[in-house]
Amino acid sequence: MHIFNRVTHQTPESIELEFTLAGIGSRAWALVIDYNILGAILVGFLAIIWAISSVLIEGWGRTFGTRNIELWLGAIAFITAFAIYTSYFVFFETLWQGQTPGKRLAKIRVIQDDGRLIGLQQATLRALIRSVDDTFFIGALLIMLTKKEKRLGDLLGGTIVIQTEASTTSASFPVSSKAQEIAAQLQQSSANFSQLLPDEFATIRDYLQRREKMTPKAKNEVSLQLAKQTKAIIGLDKLPTPVEPDVFLEAVYWAYQQQ
Repeated sequence: MHIFNRVTHQTPESIELEFTLAGIGSRAWALVIDYNILGAILVGFLAIIWAISSVLIEGWGRTFGTRNIELWLGAIAFITAFAIYTSYFVFFETLWQGQTPGKRLAKIRVIQDDGRLIGLQQATLRALIRSVDDTFFIGALLIMLTKKEKRLGDLLGGTIVIQTEASTTSASFPVSSKAQEIAAQLQQSSANFSQLLPDEFATIRDYLQRREKMTPKAKNEVSLQLAKQTKAIIGLDKLPTPVEPDVFLEAVYWAYQQQ
């Protein structure tokens, strides 16, 4: 296994995106954080169950039998604890676009094999299989042995775990002052940048980085196509002011970075 294993994905615009796989170290660190948070939640839950059981045994112990009440409460506690365990990962990975609190701190993210964000189905499947992956370190072994560093939940869910890029307010290419002005207008408009997926943002960024090497005709065609698609994605009815596609893409890049 390489220290930094990378995978590539080609977008419909023929722009090749490259992702760095998270690796077992980052994933283990994220899991430690998540399990500490989960542990605190479950301890609080079990404390509530214990308090309830004390009240029930004291009040109904003679009628229903102390042992029966303990068995029922034990079963309820087990099922509910598993539901909390599973729901924690499903909730955060769906709401936070492939991240849990641990993954966010470790700067890693779950995405689909094709580079798109995971949905409820993939998050649920990964969470349900996690307990199997944790048994005898099956998941860790599979991560070390598989080419794309997938545990069983990733193999069944069609997902990979990647490193996230550090968000910066500056770009590796010049962003014009006009684009920055348009970006400010976009932030005040109906544009919803949360609808712009990471791979779609990466496509815009890669175009802006490579545009100077394109022929004028190719540059105009690609920028126009990307601008139309981006406008539809973020739900922008109309631009605040007339703007060229190239400048619009710069503005979207800048506004997205400022979130």
